[in-house]
Amino acid sequence: MSYKKPTKAVITDAGFASRFLPITKTIPKAMMPMGAKPVMQLVVEECVAAGITDIIIVATEEGKPIYEDYFGNPSERIRKLLTEQGKLDRFAPVEEVLEMANVTVIVQDPALPYGNGSPVVSAQPYLSEDEAFIVLYSDDLVIGEGDVKTMLESYEQYPDAKAIIMAQEIPEEIWYRHGMIALKDKEKKTLSYIVEKPKTPAESPSGLTSYGRYLLTPEVFGYLVPKNTGLDNELWTVDAITKLAEIGDVIVGKSRGVWLTTGDPANYFAALTEYMKVMGGKK
Repeated sequence: MSYKKPTKAVITDAGFASRFLPITKTIPKAMMPMGAKPVMQLVVEECVAAGITDIIIVATEEGKPIYEDYFGNPSERIRKLLTEQGKLDRFAPVEEVLEMANVTVIVQDPALPYGNGSPVVSAQPYLSEDEAFIVLYSDDLVIGEGDVKTMLESYEQYPDAKAIIMAQEIPEEIWYRHGMIALKDKEKKTLSYIVEKPKTPAESPSGLTSYGRYLLTPEVFGYLVPKNTGLDNELWTVDAITKLAEIGDVIVGKSRGVWLTTGDPANYFAALTEYMKVMGGKK
């Protein structure tokens, strides 16, 4: 069965980011800045650049009002002050945020188990049964040409694909932190399975890792269910994707951008440094 091309994206930031405490006690992790913009805005911009403007952000209860304020509050008090000061041009970036996309913020279903698949399940009521959709983890930042555009182009080429996932080669010393890919067909680049966080290099089928950029079809929800918890009793999106690979083609795409992970303070700082190096003179 073929599904319509995606028009919606799900962006997840529903964890408590304990590695970033105490700051994440007050703000969501994806509101950490990259220059003058938070990570979440850059992820939304990746979607918008590819033509996806219907965005569902899955947040914690504490994070929901913060995202609603950021993407929806017209901030008239700031506009008025800047107008009086003759500095209204400084308000332009705020207007861009307010106008860039149709952003809906929801809270992750608390009845679901822990795991990166639960925010995706929580967004299911906001998705269409006959249409594929994009999933982005806000931990992962792609600068340059975004992966969403690449996935949409790939779906046009492979409209019967069950899913499309993005991947990159990574050094052996960090394989244990990631989901490592085994290819079924190296020429067509179809997925066989993913090993989540292999304990030793010998357990990894390759040096190719999957990260938080997926194009999924609604069939994924047949496998992304609470009883299907995996490693550490968590509900993993990659486990459901591996199941999809058993019944059809899951295409593994090559990123044309620079993938950066911001999931812990050390990687966040490295990502910020790289972002400012690459984009600092452009924005």
